[in-house]
Amino acid sequence: MTNIEDSIKKVLAIKSLGISLSLDDFGSGYSSVFYLKKLPLDQLKIDQTFVQNVLIDQNDAALVKSIIDLAHNFSLEIIAEGVETEEQRVFLINHGCHAHQGYLFSEPVAEESFVQLSYLKKKFPNRP
Repeated sequence: MTNIEDSIKKVLAIKSLGISLSLDDFGSGYSSVFYLKKLPLDQLKIDQTFVQNVLIDQNDAALVKSIIDLAHNFSLEIIAEGVETEEQRVFLINHGCHAHQGYLFSEPVAEESFVQLSYLKKKFPNRP
């Protein structure tokens, strides 16, 4: 068995436990469309390097739009990493990406702070 076959077998075992799987930093490093075809993914996360320049670089904008379309074609939830401005968020929404993470929403927080923020969000759902 090759390394990729072994990896796919392990990922399928994890998925069978009911755990959701995301492919992080898509578009950078060794990310491949092959993984979209072979792995039982739930989410695809667009690498922040493309999101950060989406408003000023036509190539990044085209790439982000293509990744969003690709994710939709595979019935994956799409998440944009590194969203820092309202204009980036609007661009992403207008092109079908409705889940975002980045400094526009919060700086990285410790586990305790995350739990507290989650509690407050549940208690006051209409609060920003």
